[in-house]
Amino acid sequence: MSKLALVTGATSGIGQAFADRLAADGHDLVLVGRRQDRLDEFAAAHSGVEVRTVAADLSTDDGIDAVAEIAAAEPLDLLVNNAGVAHYMPLAELPAAKARELVKVKVLAPTLLARAAVGGMVGRGRGAIVTVAGMIAFSGPAPHAQMPRRAVYAGSLAGLVTLSQTLSAELEGTGVRVQVVCPGVVATEFHERQGMDLSAIPRMSAADVVTASLRGLELGEVVCAPGVEDTGLLETVFRAELAAFGGQSPALAARYRDGQIS
Repeated sequence: MSKLALVTGATSGIGQAFADRLAADGHDLVLVGRRQDRLDEFAAAHSGVEVRTVAADLSTDDGIDAVAEIAAAEPLDLLVNNAGVAHYMPLAELPAAKARELVKVKVLAPTLLARAAVGGMVGRGRGAIVTVAGMIAFSGPAPHAQMPRRAVYAGSLAGLVTLSQTLSAELEGTGVRVQVVCPGVVATEFHERQGMDLSAIPRMSAADVVTASLRGLELGEVVCAPGVEDTGLLETVFRAELAAFGGQSPALAARYRDGQIS
């Protein structure tokens, strides 16, 4: 019996690389994207597996609901939340419509699609939910001189990391795995759509990101960072977060009690 995977943002970049790899591994596919022509091209080139195409815009409620209905109804073995939009710009310059689009595509859609899929996966005792974020999720402390501000994008990706970690803990013992994959700069159309030329910067291939993600699932990694060789760096971050969480007290910290307010 073939396994079934649903991939969003499947018409280019990391999403297409996931679709290619999964088709080669014999998965039947439900592919979601905005461009029906590209979805049709992929289906025509992969006749060895069943490919269902869904043209949907995940920045809209109707698009999210349509894909969530499929995720809830189909016996998915794998959900890949990959659809993305960047809108790199300071918050004060980010139009409200673009902020709304970004949050819907990168926060609301992955949340609701995971919610739709997870019940069936738990009932079947198997499955995996992979969400594509990025290393920018860890860039919050960076000074302005080091990295241009993109508060909504970075905050959205950071939220995906915590969502995935917490969901993984919720699902412990169910047979359902959860992963957030955090690549650095990847050679795709993603940045070109933002008018950014990164051709001179070393970039990872989308195929390598997929290799890391699928191998990371085998290794039991909840946070997969394809370009980080020393996983101890990530463990240090996570231990520090838990230490801060565990170090809280109902008493007001001394630094807030000792000063004088003029």
